[in-house]
Amino acid sequence: MKILMWLAGAIGVALLAVVALVVGARFGDGPITIIPGGQLESGEWFTGPEPDWTFARDIMEMEFQLVEPPRSRTTWLQVHDKKLYIVSGYMNSTLGQIWKQWPAQALQDGRAVIRLDGKRYERQLVRILDDGPVLEAITAEVNRKYDAALSADMANSGDAWFFVLEPRLKTQ
Repeated sequence: MKILMWLAGAIGVALLAVVALVVGARFGDGPITIIPGGQLESGEWFTGPEPDWTFARDIMEMEFQLVEPPRSRTTWLQVHDKKLYIVSGYMNSTLGQIWKQWPAQALQDGRAVIRLDGKRYERQLVRILDDGPVLEAITAEVNRKYDAALSADMANSGDAWFFVLEPRLKTQ
């Protein structure tokens, strides 16, 4: 009986620690690995001309935040033709419908902030649905970088949502 009480206590403490981490991360400056975080507040703002994103081709992850709601997350990134892209998979799965709420939120308000190498960039997420050559190039980049099995057909089926991160107009 003592073992069961000790085990229940240990499980309770572990659950409490996880809840505290998840709740606490919402108030922090950015995500903690896979745990969503608060607004991206540190890092200087990029103010120059539109970057050639080729420098980020081999960077595996970036922090990104929608302006509304102001929660940040870590995501993979892809570069094609000097532009920056992100893909959200599992969109038709039960897990994706619970876990991946940001893509639908981005359709409502695509204003975003990303942080790469300590710099913040204002972006506008625009979903790509029917640009076959670009989708093929993005999926090839995802598969190269992450050893994934993504296909451009997943955009048509809705299994994966593809976004280009365009510059955001200063009036937005």
